[in-house]
Amino acid sequence: DVQLQASGGGLVQAGGSLRLSCAASGFTFDDYAIGWFRQAPGKEREGVSCISSSDGSTYYADSVKGRFTISSDHAKNTVYLQMNSLKPEDTAVYYCAADRTGWATLLSITYDYWGQGTQVTVSS
Repeated sequence: DVQLQASGGGLVQAGGSLRLSCAASGFTFDDYAIGWFRQAPGKEREGVSCISSSDGSTYYADSVKGRFTISSDHAKNTVYLQMNSLKPEDTAVYYCAADRTGWATLLSITYDYWGQGTQVTVSS
């Protein structure tokens, strides 16, 4: 079975940091692009960052550029999202997803598999 297990969320003060992990299993990790998305209460899901499997290209939403960094560890089949300088507006449930084309985008519609989400709460 395909599984994406997101973890690492929590409560942090503004200006703090968290590192999210997305552990993948049940598919050929090296062939898939992985994306991070988030959804705040009352808002639509938005793309945060993604990484291509083909060349390791990374993409970020404008709102997180310079603060968030995505990386992958193929030996562990895990993708990380390092989040620094967190702001209250980063509060959301964060999801990781896998795209079998291997080409990363911030469009949720292109992703085939989704994890269960991890809550990130940033207090002011």
